Amino acid sequence: MKQLLTAFAAVLMALPAPAAAAPAPTRDVLANEVVYHIFQRSFRDSNGDGHGDLEGVRQSLPYLQELGVTAILMTPLYPSRTYHNYFATDFEGIDPRYGTREDLQRLIADAHARGLKIYLDMEFQYLAEGHPWWTAALKDRNSPYADFMLWDDRAKGIAEEGPFGLRDIAHFGRDTHGVTTVDLKHPKVRAYFDNYLKGWVDPDGDGKFDDGVDGFRLDHMMDDLDDKGLLTNLFRDFWNPAFAKLRALNPDLAFIAEQSDWKYGEDYLARSDVSAVFAFPIHDAIRKFDKAALIEAITKTAAITPAGKAQLLFAENHDVSRIASDPGITPEKLRTAASLMFLLEGTPILYYGQELGMRGAMDAGYPTDENHIPVREAFKWSAEDAAPGQALWYKRPGERYWDQRYARDHDGVSVAEQADKPASLLNHYRKLTALRKAHPALVAGTQRVLESPAGVLMVERKAGAETLVIVTNLSPLAVTPSHPAGLGPDLINGGSGALQPFQTAVYRVPG
Repeated sequence: MKQLLTAFAAVLMALPAPAAAAPAPTRDVLANEVVYHIFQRSFRDSNGDGHGDLEGVRQSLPYLQELGVTAILMTPLYPSRTYHNYFATDFEGIDPRYGTREDLQRLIADAHARGLKIYLDMEFQYLAEGHPWWTAALKDRNSPYADFMLWDDRAKGIAEEGPFGLRDIAHFGRDTHGVTTVDLKHPKVRAYFDNYLKGWVDPDGDGKFDDGVDGFRLDHMMDDLDDKGLLTNLFRDFWNPAFAKLRALNPDLAFIAEQSDWKYGEDYLARSDVSAVFAFPIHDAIRKFDKAALIEAITKTAAITPAGKAQLLFAENHDVSRIASDPGITPEKLRTAASLMFLLEGTPILYYGQELGMRGAMDAGYPTDENHIPVREAFKWSAEDAAPGQALWYKRPGERYWDQRYARDHDGVSVAEQADKPASLLNHYRKLTALRKAHPALVAGTQRVLESPAGVLMVERKAGAETLVIVTNLSPLAVTPSHPAGLGPDLINGGSGALQPFQTAVYRVPG
């Protein structure tokens, strides 16, 4: 430990002083992407230990390529005592259950060879008990590493709380451990993370990026961390300078902010140099299947998003219940939710298993991170749990999240059961990725909400000579859409007849 910390201190002292922040990005580096969000512990197990791993992700690249995605977002890789790997016990290295840095390099190389990008989720605003910085600080209150954390009472060893007022994390491991907040404004902490992120982008320091990740998702990113007034102006003093240094290395990097309030993200788009935020209001409106809410969310989202930045459109993620378990959901509503997130202006991001209709709702009966397991169940490669590759790390008989799990053998919700069925949800997603790739209007086209009958949403996408109209029937009755210039065949479903309840179509306008 002493040798590790001494070497680490030497690296910090050698790092250059922070540079001035660069202006906001002038081009949308996410415009052409279709992102696939993986909870890798639950995705694919390559070695039979029950945990999804990096090699499992690598083995899945042909499936993802056929699905039509262009980028993969993985949850944190660094060591942690939590199954989701937020709250690091060390920022360095990789959770051994996932594999090694060499495994990651193989994954990146194979992904890049297939034209796929890799994004990593990061949350280093906090650290957990057992982290070398905290261990050194508790051993010696005068340790320089004690300066890297916030304290309630440094002399007594009482560290500042973590997010949401937490001082301890109760987790799947059935014990608790402490969590505290990193002093992101300390000069050596800023220098450390500049070097840390650079190491993911350019691992061997050769100025080439074929072996590095293509961007980051910044979890719980805030300007005033946790609204406590302890770490303020972080956009200006921490995030923007860090982005500037990394863009100076690789201008194609993407920086995706998870806005902490889950709203429109105006402040992030205006004052932070992120590439994108998440379109939470559109997500909310999609799941309501409500015309007025959709029009409001679509219109305001477009109005506040400046040139060069993006909104990520989604129907579910690792922090919310799966849409297939929403009350009143139907197969057609699942297809329409997918269609809207692929056809509206923005960058689609789908959560693993969404394309199969995986089910799951959070269980508030658990006071630990076990409450999220139902929305993070094993991806269904096969029709049976016993098949190789199933990442059933949470198998714990006697617990609701296992005994009452959503995925069941031969329930139709698996790759094996859907891949060869033209009418399956999986093949609907494949059709949407192909449609987006074939029509520039769906990627870079202008967007305009059209006047439409009650219960019908009509949105025009236009690029060059191509005009497309997206029509969503949000009523319980069949409707026949019309347009002054006429409508060609439905590019999703074929034909030009009536739209069934809660069905979405996209038409080319003649001329």
